[in-house]
Amino acid sequence: MKRRITLAAAAALICAAVVVLDRFSLIPRRYYYGGRFGIETVLSGVDFDGDGIDDYADIVKGARADAKRRPKYTDKYYAGGYPPQNEGVCTDLVWRAFAEAGYCLRDMVDSDIAENPADYPSVKTRDKNIDFRRVPTLKSFFDKYALPLTTDVSDIAAFQPGDIVITNGTKHIGIVSDRRNKKGIPYLLHNAGQPVREEDCLERAKITAHYRVSFAALPERLAIKYEKN
Repeated sequence: MKRRITLAAAAALICAAVVVLDRFSLIPRRYYYGGRFGIETVLSGVDFDGDGIDDYADIVKGARADAKRRPKYTDKYYAGGYPPQNEGVCTDLVWRAFAEAGYCLRDMVDSDIAENPADYPSVKTRDKNIDFRRVPTLKSFFDKYALPLTTDVSDIAAFQPGDIVITNGTKHIGIVSDRRNKKGIPYLLHNAGQPVREEDCLERAKITAHYRVSFAALPERLAIKYEKN
């Protein structure tokens, strides 16, 4: 009898461990690309940094590079605005993704705040070093300069690599991956301090907003080049 109880307890622990490991994407999963589901990948039609890669693909590349580095989730102020590569929060993955495509999201956001302060109700005192690292500020920016799209993840073709997703009100932000689960729902590249930063998590996320930046239609004054240090 005791042996049965022990075996049952062990089985329960194993099941619980599997659930936890799966929840944090620590069990390897097979992923797919849009073509499997008849989804054509949308391109921006722009190669801002002239590296031969479309801007949306560059954004995914930059987001994935940050996800692979797994910077320590550290929320603090940095002189100059940029944390070191081994530190950051969810918004840092986003500006780093934009930087891979050649765009300086820090200066783009700051420039627009300077010209249109009323469009940024969450910004009480303009500060170039931190405004672009706050989700509410980025939401205001993308509300103006990106195409708003569905938040229904079952519309799988509407979610494209390089899209921006904001979740939990204005608490979190990430970049849509080019990888998808067996249902065709894309992974999310994001930093919430989790072990695996490219996650199959959109089905359980509370999506607030979903955007796609039209770089071809971006005002010239906002096409500000990222200068590497």
